[in-house]
Amino acid sequence: MNIIHQFVGSDAGNLFQFIRYGISGCIAASTHILVFHLVAWKMFFALQADDWFVRLLDLPIQDVDDTTRSRNSMKGNGVAFVISNLVAYFINIHWVFVPGRYHWIVEIGLFYLVSGVAIVIGTALMGFLIRRFGMLTTYAFGSNIFAAVMINYVMRKFFIFNG
Repeated sequence: MNIIHQFVGSDAGNLFQFIRYGISGCIAASTHILVFHLVAWKMFFALQADDWFVRLLDLPIQDVDDTTRSRNSMKGNGVAFVISNLVAYFINIHWVFVPGRYHWIVEIGLFYLVSGVAIVIGTALMGFLIRRFGMLTTYAFGSNIFAAVMINYVMRKFFIFNG
């Protein structure tokens, strides 16, 4: 099978499926990062002057204590999760995996459940790192990405979709 067909077609081998999963994950993660930082800047104040988003765009921020910043970062992460996970679901069913193992309502429910477990673990870790160590919000946020990658691919491939 030719490489281009495996990359864009619906019947890719495992290697190309994983590459497509990685690309779709980057798109979903970028969506999550963008939404998280927008929400942490404008809605649930959680950014600090040293955060890369603030420095890069020279944004004005609201100063809050670490406890409030921790709580707000977790709220913002919840908002970003709902939006980015929907983006991930649509890319996954149209490009990465074969849907149809379950009715679409069950499928999306399982998709959010698996992703929810990963995000709860990552969000709790993020909140802990901020509260306990005063870690920069942007760095603590990286724990979400790590937890999601470790859990989601295996669960989606083998338990949610038809491979």
